[in-house]
Amino acid sequence: METAERFRAAVEKRDFSVLDELFADDIRFYSPVKFTPFEGKPMVLGLFGVLLRVFDDLRYIGHFEGVAETSADGSEAPSVILPFRATVDGKQIHAIDMLQFDETGRVKEFTVMVRPQSAVHALSQAVLAGLVADGLVPAPAPEGS
Repeated sequence: METAERFRAAVEKRDFSVLDELFADDIRFYSPVKFTPFEGKPMVLGLFGVLLRVFDDLRYIGHFEGVAETSADGSEAPSVILPFRATVDGKQIHAIDMLQFDETGRVKEFTVMVRPQSAVHALSQAVLAGLVADGLVPAPAPEGS
């Protein structure tokens, strides 16, 4: 799918500007570290700004196409899975990006799965710090307050 190839190239080149035209306005991003999705293009673009800073040595290592049920409404949508490797805070991660497309070919759902658990923890901490620094989410309350 052309959108997936354009996405992959944009991420590998760290060309954030291309992502705006590839994402649907009502995109939902399912993170490995948050139970509820990030919703809407402004929030997801902000999240990608953080992710592109957090991942070191990100490289895609495969490409699988098919159809899968979406999380939002259970409908089937064209889907692409892009396995990748990266480093976060010195930890090697293995992960996949699953992109699901709307009728115009834009990404309407984006799911990330990461392993191992220590990498998920490192990713969670790094992304939260970036989201807080960028003003996208409030700082967590100190423990015990």
